[in-house]
Amino acid sequence: QVQLVESGGGVVQAGGSLRLSCVVSGGTFRYYTMAWFRQAPGKEREFVASINWNGITRYADSVKGRFTIFRDNAKNTVYLQMNSLKPEDTAVYYCAVREAGSSTYGNWGQGTQVTVSS
Repeated sequence: QVQLVESGGGVVQAGGSLRLSCVVSGGTFRYYTMAWFRQAPGKEREFVASINWNGITRYADSVKGRFTIFRDNAKNTVYLQMNSLKPEDTAVYYCAVREAGSSTYGNWGQGTQVTVSS
């Protein structure tokens, strides 16, 4: 069974930085596509960034140039470095796994709150 535990959320002023971490247990991490999603109050969950087994990354237009996703396969961990944070980045951030051969993200973490004050 795949389990994900996020950490690193908190309160930061606009323009500041945070780094989120997601540790994955179970399965074969190095073959997973990992992603970060977020959900703001009253809004639907949205895609933020992903990284596949080969290190290829994708980003939502709203975070390009400010956020960086990267992974450490030796630690079964994926990270989201968030710079130049804006109040509109305030949300619960979720880590998710898409296993090899699957078209959907089937395992999710519990989420970590990020609050950006103006």
